[in-house]
Amino acid sequence: MVSLRFLLCFLLVSSSYATIISHDGRAITIDGHRRVFLSGSIHYPRSTPEMWPDLIKKGKEGGLDAIETYPTRRQYDFSGKLDLIRFLKTIQDEGLYGVLRIGPYACAEWNYGGFPMWLHNMPGMVFRTTNKSFMVILLVDMQNFTTMIVDMVKKENLFASQGGPIILAQIENEYGNVMETYGESGKAYIKWCANMAQSLDVGLNTCNGFYCDNFVPNNPNTPKMWTENWTGLLNNKDVAFSVARFFQRGGNFNNYYMYDGGTNFDRTAGGPYITTSYDYDDPLDEYGNLNQQKYGHLKQLHDVLHSMEKTLTYGNISTIDFGNSASATIYKTEEGSSCFFGNGNETSDATISFQGKSYVVPAWSVSILPDCKNEAYNTAKITTQTSMMVKKPNKAEDSPSTLKWSWRPENMDNFLLKGKGESTKRQLFDQKVVSNDRSDYLCYMTTIKFKKRDPIFGKSMYLRVNSTAHVLYDFVNGQHIVNTLRNGNFHYVFEKDVKFKSGRNVISLLCITVGLVNYGAFLENKAAGITGPISIIERNRDETIVKDLSAHKWSYKTGLNGFEHQLFRTKSMSKWSVESATFKAPFGNNPVVVDLLGLGKGTAWVNGNNIGRYLAVIHFKYHVPRSFLNAEGDNTLVLFEEMGGNPSLVSFQTTRVGSVCANVYEKNIIELSCGMKPISAIKFASFGNPDGNCGTFEK
Repeated sequence: MVSLRFLLCFLLVSSSYATIISHDGRAITIDGHRRVFLSGSIHYPRSTPEMWPDLIKKGKEGGLDAIETYPTRRQYDFSGKLDLIRFLKTIQDEGLYGVLRIGPYACAEWNYGGFPMWLHNMPGMVFRTTNKSFMVILLVDMQNFTTMIVDMVKKENLFASQGGPIILAQIENEYGNVMETYGESGKAYIKWCANMAQSLDVGLNTCNGFYCDNFVPNNPNTPKMWTENWTGLLNNKDVAFSVARFFQRGGNFNNYYMYDGGTNFDRTAGGPYITTSYDYDDPLDEYGNLNQQKYGHLKQLHDVLHSMEKTLTYGNISTIDFGNSASATIYKTEEGSSCFFGNGNETSDATISFQGKSYVVPAWSVSILPDCKNEAYNTAKITTQTSMMVKKPNKAEDSPSTLKWSWRPENMDNFLLKGKGESTKRQLFDQKVVSNDRSDYLCYMTTIKFKKRDPIFGKSMYLRVNSTAHVLYDFVNGQHIVNTLRNGNFHYVFEKDVKFKSGRNVISLLCITVGLVNYGAFLENKAAGITGPISIIERNRDETIVKDLSAHKWSYKTGLNGFEHQLFRTKSMSKWSVESATFKAPFGNNPVVVDLLGLGKGTAWVNGNNIGRYLAVIHFKYHVPRSFLNAEGDNTLVLFEEMGGNPSLVSFQTTRVGSVCANVYEKNIIELSCGMKPISAIKFASFGNPDGNCGTFEK
């Protein structure tokens, strides 16, 4: 899979300390020297400022040259964990380069792809085309946002042209996969993006996907660049294979998406149902721990590629095809040669004869020989440890084994019994239109009166709702009749028998979104909430009577009282409908998780910090950054629980390396580490080929 992207190089030479960034057909150049670039994505809002130095340091130690990130889209707030400048300065402090992806579309599994919701509600809007409404907003709002970012960065001298770390910036994102759907308007839009890129400096089209070794730039004078290498969706050997083959075939810039995924705090996750954890088995896990084997295996590859940098970027390239998907690529300079031996056969090893020597290349792997004589690395031979991570109970002093909870219900009488909302219309609206994404929750309410002799009023009445809600709670006259939780088809018809009464009846439908769709063409047309029709149906023998309520007078209420009044904050706890408990911060510095086993669906806060939505039936361990905790004294956990779960099993834990294991090949050295803990014992060691896997080896 290949997507077009457009990158900008900022070459505004304005300082005696300026770094000159350019490129040619082989490589990105720094001050005239061709470089090999290995980059990793770390989205600063998905961690905390206290975590940034450690994450970036581990990236550098893992062999990265650059860190890629998105400015927080359309939120003109750069404080706290949204402090872009602080993040960029942390990159600079580690001596790494920076890559900025400005948009306007981000994707990134962020809510609505990073677009602001007010954009959806503009008349006649069609995203990511030359649609008049979109282009007017784009020219004004994107210019404002981009100018603000650029001015902030320039003020702090953070562009490479000022001696800072930022060498590249990007316009648009993942457009190649949807451009055809938009037709001529899509082609015109991406041409506009390319022209904008070129007006700033130079536009480069690049690749993203699982494999980009066959990607060819549309301009022979631009290097081969891979801006999203989807690390988390491939196993350790496959990721290494994809990178090695990319560089074997002339690649120059590789960016891992993600290097550290982090956490979707608050309501930032896209949808439907993108988890709060954004950890896709990346080299660094959600908490910032080394994900071994992947981290170490890629580090070794990076070290080898960097050792060959001059040969890869200046050498003459020749290729030998050995048949059966086996090949050799030789990079040769006057000073020496470097070789890649590739085997694309998925089942059979290859024996390659080269310069009088035979080399066995395992199936689906690449061997790298920096001197074309000795194998320094093979993608299928993992010579780094596997770390078995464990969760340990909270052993803080005086911390009880079971948390003590207080509980109060949300008062919903106004909209369940009285049908009172904030606005009233005689039609059904998409949830995005009414809520403007201020909340996951929108209540649709209407009142209907029945007379005893009304033809539809009988004993076999039921409610039919056409819905796109991710979760739907149905109430009639304040009584909860059913709830529907979808995790698949989000265009569905819900039906339920209902006992209406003679006289006034209140129908209340509480619709919940769990992240708005973030990817695909025509995002603005993807429905959310209740699309209708809504009907009451009576079956009386062979007769069916339908009463369509879609054009009835509907009242709308966005959000719930507790969220609106921020009653999750400690001082207001006694007023809100939540489950709450106090606890002590776990000892030490290991990352902290809260285990929400026994709960259903809702939102969690620690000391007023929203750690994200939870859906404990799918995922029940949630990251609590250390900076959210009070090291001394009490901490408060607040849960808004929708489904009536049992909080008695909720607990706090720490995550750390529990045990390590490794295979090592002849003539290789392996280093073992338990992080900050000493190695206490060696439980198993064997020569040869033991049975089992890490943690279960047998002779």
